[in-house]
Amino acid sequence: MRVLIAHNAYQQRGGEDSVVADEVELLRAGGHEVMQMSAHNDDIAQMGRLELAAGTLWSGASARQMRALCSAFRPDVVHVHNSFPLLSPAVHWAAQEAGVPVVQTLHNFRLLCPQAMLLREGRVCEDCVGRLPWRGAMRGCYRGSVTQSTLLAGMLALHRGLGTWHRRVNRFIALNSFCRDKFVQGGLPAARVVVKPNFVDLPLPPPHRREGLLFVGRLSPEKGLGVLAAASRELAAPVTVVGSGPMEQSLRGEPGLRLLGAMPMDQVMKQMQSAAALVLPSVWYENFPRTLVEAWACGLPVIASRLGAMADLIEEGVTGVLFEPGDARSLENKLVWASRHPDLLAQMGRQARLHYEQHYTAERNRAQLLSIYGDAIAEGPRDE
Repeated sequence: MRVLIAHNAYQQRGGEDSVVADEVELLRAGGHEVMQMSAHNDDIAQMGRLELAAGTLWSGASARQMRALCSAFRPDVVHVHNSFPLLSPAVHWAAQEAGVPVVQTLHNFRLLCPQAMLLREGRVCEDCVGRLPWRGAMRGCYRGSVTQSTLLAGMLALHRGLGTWHRRVNRFIALNSFCRDKFVQGGLPAARVVVKPNFVDLPLPPPHRREGLLFVGRLSPEKGLGVLAAASRELAAPVTVVGSGPMEQSLRGEPGLRLLGAMPMDQVMKQMQSAAALVLPSVWYENFPRTLVEAWACGLPVIASRLGAMADLIEEGVTGVLFEPGDARSLENKLVWASRHPDLLAQMGRQARLHYEQHYTAERNRAQLLSIYGDAIAEGPRDE
């Protein structure tokens, strides 16, 4: 199979960029030919405001590049990950017009929300779900800017009006059932939204003593770092924090946290293989954080917010425990319980690894991905 992957990379590499790289390697390891069409947000600095605004709505250059790649590479399927802002949804039209079916992964809630996280003022907000996103524009939900938010809302309104999501995408990939339901509620065609989670390819870690609680991720408000800081202040031992981000300096004075900064992946895995539990205190609807499946692959149970997909993915008392989202006292109680029950955490860790082997390995994920591609190819380019 020949697969053309289209992705607009972020300035700060995150889980979404890693997922794209992993899927490319997954396909190549299976003997498939993969070509990548890439853009990078670092290029924004060289663009004028009007050029960027026009390209966000419809990038003629990206459409031409997509048509040229389809002509030269002759892919069986085009897989779009992130198209914002440099590729734009013009790539969907160009691929279909070149006779190639399109699959799109829904890594975040951008098609429903200008801010992409369904989050406002630290709380879940669904005001734009299933509606024109004018509220998000007027409130400046994207980066606190009414201008940028209006541009994003305009892009969403334009492509809803053109029917891009209904007419030019064969299959959408949601990362879990909760997110699938939310996208369908927001207007995507239910018959074409399928579930395929993220994956990692990690061997069974050797048995050894585990201790301590761990957070891994971007140090930003939506990740619930404020809740974690408040919940950990009275703990006997600090929570280890791996990552960087805008909250890094403000968190350095927190007595319950031990900040290690950003670390290379092999060092992150060592942290996960030696910790007793991972903490995911997010206050937004996480789609499917890589850290969750990485933790399970490392035999690490997860303490997470009872929010969105986390409440569905984590089986209470089996692969982790849940606390009330945004509630520092509820999280503190779970952290104290975890520190007092290492044997139960170890048992949950073994169940977490088994759960990973049953659902989130590379082999299982490749089979799911190829099945989705097969369905899109069988349907053929959409011309409705």
